[in-house]
Amino acid sequence: MQPMNHWQRIEAAIGGEATDRPPIALWRHFPEDDLHPDKLVAHTLQWQDKWQFDLVKFMPSGTYGVEDWGAVSAYRGAANGAREVVQPAVLRTEDWRRIAPLDVRQGSYGRQNEALAAAARGLGGRVPLLQTVFSPLTTARKMSTEKMFADLRCFPDELERALMVITEVTIRFALDALALGAHGVFFATQQASHRLLSTAEYERFGKRYDLMVFEALRDKARFNMLHAHGDDIMFDLLSDYPAEMFNWHDRLTDPTIAQAAERFPRLLVGGIDEHGTLLRGSERDIEDQVHEALSQAAGRRLMIGPGCVLPVAATDASIRAAVRATHQFQEGLACA
Repeated sequence: MQPMNHWQRIEAAIGGEATDRPPIALWRHFPEDDLHPDKLVAHTLQWQDKWQFDLVKFMPSGTYGVEDWGAVSAYRGAANGAREVVQPAVLRTEDWRRIAPLDVRQGSYGRQNEALAAAARGLGGRVPLLQTVFSPLTTARKMSTEKMFADLRCFPDELERALMVITEVTIRFALDALALGAHGVFFATQQASHRLLSTAEYERFGKRYDLMVFEALRDKARFNMLHAHGDDIMFDLLSDYPAEMFNWHDRLTDPTIAQAAERFPRLLVGGIDEHGTLLRGSERDIEDQVHEALSQAAGRRLMIGPGCVLPVAATDASIRAAVRATHQFQEGLACA
């Protein structure tokens, strides 16, 4: 088969067609530097130039979506490079009423798309670029931390009013990202877990607003990736979302890749245990894990990726092993 470019490889993989090799994309945070648009852009371009992944997930700080509403965050050395909220914007139930519309071209929201636009110019359209967008319920939890769960059950009307405002802001931010050079969004939900909510609760407070975002992006994004964070995810509830790619912690929680391939008809993203095998395993361990994941999918409809985000301590040698194993898999099939 003739070599494919990044776009051809991703689009063929989404459609379940044969590819010259399986696609691969890995991503990581750049703590502290991700607060500065110019530094984040430089890291993004250097990362892609070094590894030539088939997709670029833009990596703003994970708390960018709550800071303009008054939440304060800090990086405290988390292994994955993520910031954490140290001062919530919502401390009491009545604080939900203060969640008002924002100008997404200003403040923290504005900085993320300013940086994305510069990265898009630097990448020149050679590779798909996704802006990271959090689900409205995820944003609500980040701005209130654990209190959100009590208010969801005791004061649902207060939360739902705020969720509508958050959804409208999320949509405007995502549409701006597309206008500035993103080809879609990496849509992350961190609450679609049976450990956190019932299915009925997620349908009311999560899925309803998630689908508003996806509907606003319909016919405007080339493709989107859905990320379900955490354990015991509601895979079946999420599997009918209009997303072309589905990413989850397949090495830590059900379903397996083989099981997911029977329930999601487009491109799965995963296969790497980023905090286990990639961080602590040998290069052979990493290669074996990549090949085992691709074998589960029979080499089709799987992009090798992390369950969430690489630890900042992941070494070049480990990343290189994952890339090498992915690039060589098709050759292995041909020789089998």
